[in-house]
Amino acid sequence: RERFDFGGRDVASWFPRHMAKGLRQMRLALRRADCLVERRHIPLSGRNPALLEALGIRPHVLVLNKMDLADPRRQPVSAGAGPGAGQPWAQSDSPVPVALQVVPMVARLVADGPRYHRAESSEHNILVIGVPNVGKSSLINSLRRLHLKKGKATAVGGEPGITKAVLSRIQVCEKPLMYLVDTPGVLPPRLGDVETGMKLALCGAIHDHLVGEDVMADYLLYTLNKQQQFGYVQRYGLGQPCDHIEPLLKHVALTQGRTQKVKVLTGTGNVNMMMLNYPAAAYEFLRDFRAGRLGRVTLD
Repeated sequence: RERFDFGGRDVASWFPRHMAKGLRQMRLALRRADCLVERRHIPLSGRNPALLEALGIRPHVLVLNKMDLADPRRQPVSAGAGPGAGQPWAQSDSPVPVALQVVPMVARLVADGPRYHRAESSEHNILVIGVPNVGKSSLINSLRRLHLKKGKATAVGGEPGITKAVLSRIQVCEKPLMYLVDTPGVLPPRLGDVETGMKLALCGAIHDHLVGEDVMADYLLYTLNKQQQFGYVQRYGLGQPCDHIEPLLKHVALTQGRTQKVKVLTGTGNVNMMMLNYPAAAYEFLRDFRAGRLGRVTLD
């Protein structure tokens, strides 16, 4: 396929209402913030212009997540693709772990910039921002383990919406004295286009059921074929790449045993039949992609 048919889908329903409340709370928390750390898993589509517009008056560090799953042949991100030209950014496949990069970057930015009403305070208050399910809480917990030898301070999960409110400050370092504030993941109220929303959904920033596992699986297949990423052929034992999602899901359901019992009304009574479970097969396809079992793929 040369292009993907989104069928006139409206992405407005993909924006949960609690996100508007989260953005208002973040604006209030900004008053005591010295720096922003933005976590992002998709280099370009993972940006939230509403966040940067509301919060972007502070020094800003971009932390790229899941680089170990990205296609090394596709490098759309440069220093100029960050929050602003020349803004520092860290990535997870660097020889220096992200947790070791963040604190020195933040300390340097805060020291070099004006702190206005916080000039007399020696502590650093950092606001961690990003779209849902991008790893903000995991970053905070990693920094605590590294610098304070402490356990996790905030809940993490594999689905969006684990953090629904701005939490109290969490200390992550002693020298310099640094506190991070975890925030709820916030999507733009109006996504630029359906394709951007679909990329965010594939990475878990939007609940699967809001978009539909079937259309997400179909778009994923289209993207893999477009980028000539045919790892799924070997993964599922296919003879060759396929351009349509139905035969792929049928094959996955058969080989993975994804079936469901369905009651059928007949002239002689009710009959239980075993049918292929296409939604479960679609979820298996999505889960394999998110775990990197279909190869290293960059959506942007």
